[in-house]
Amino acid sequence: MSRYVLRRLLMALPVVVGILLVTFMIQAVIPTDAVSAMYEGQTTEEEAAEAIAAMRQRYGLDQPWYVQFTRYAGNVLHGDFGESIRLRRPVSEEIGYRFVNTLQLTGAALLIGILIGVPMGILSAAKKDTWLDVGAMTVGLLGISMPAFFFGLLLILIFAVWLQWIPVVPRGGAALLLPALTLGLIEAAPLSRIARSAMIEILRRDHIRAARSRGMGEMSVILRHALPGTLLAVMTVIGLQFGNLLGGAFIIEVIFGWRGIGELGVKAIQWRDFALTQAIILISAGAHISANLLVDVLYAWIDPRVDYNA
Repeated sequence: MSRYVLRRLLMALPVVVGILLVTFMIQAVIPTDAVSAMYEGQTTEEEAAEAIAAMRQRYGLDQPWYVQFTRYAGNVLHGDFGESIRLRRPVSEEIGYRFVNTLQLTGAALLIGILIGVPMGILSAAKKDTWLDVGAMTVGLLGISMPAFFFGLLLILIFAVWLQWIPVVPRGGAALLLPALTLGLIEAAPLSRIARSAMIEILRRDHIRAARSRGMGEMSVILRHALPGTLLAVMTVIGLQFGNLLGGAFIIEVIFGWRGIGELGVKAIQWRDFALTQAIILISAGAHISANLLVDVLYAWIDPRVDYNA
C-alpha cells in the first residue's frame, strides 16, 4: 500500500510543477501587475512612477522572470507563498482560514449530494422504466444542465425572499445552509445517474439472478448484493466530482458572500495580485489531486481485487 501511495504522489509531482510554471508564465506575459493597478489614478505620473519602481524593487518584480520563478518555486517548497501586494500580509495567513471555509462548504455539499443522489439513483434503477425512474432522471438532467449561479439565485429567491425562512444575509451556521444546498443539489444530479447506471448493470449479473432464484426478496437482493458494487462505482467518481465542487464553489462563494478561497480568488484576479492568485490555484490543484489520491487508496483498500502493483 505504501509503495502504491508513493507512486501516485510521484505521478502527481509533474502536474503540480506544470501548474506552478503555467500560472507563473501567465503572470509574466500580462503587461500590468498589482503594483501598477494600486496607483492607477491616485497620484501624478511622476509620483506614481517612483512609487511603482520602489514597490517592484521591494517585491523583486524588476528582476528577470526566470530569477523570479526560481525564487518563487524555492519559497513554495518551504510553504512560503509570498506576500500579497494588495493586502500587505503573507498569503498563507490570508488563505489559511478561507481554505478551511471552502472545505466546509464543499464537504457539506458533497455529503448532501451523496445522501440525495445515491438513494435517488438506486430507487430509479429498482423502478426502471416507471414514472418514478423517468421523473428522477428528468430532475437529474435539469440539475446537470442548470448553471450553479442561476440555481443559487433561485434558492435565494425561494427561501429568503418568497418563503422568508432564511434571512437574505444569514449569520452563523445558517450562512452555510444555502450555498451548501445549492452545490449539494447540483452534485446529486450526476451522482444519481451514475448510481442508477451502476445498479442497473449489477442487477443483470448472474449472482443477482441466482439470489432471486433462491427466493430472496428484491429489497434484500438490492441491499446485500447490488448496493456494495454500486457504492464502489460511485466512489470512483467522487474524486473528480470534488474538483467540480471546488470549481463551483468559486461562483457560489461570490453569490452568497461566503469567505472562502473562491471569493478571495475572484478578488485577487480583480486586484491583479498574482502572488495571491498563484497560491489559490496551487492549493486548489493540490486539494483536487489529494482528493483523487484518497479515493483511489480507499477504493484499493475496500476492493481486494485491485492490484497495487498495476
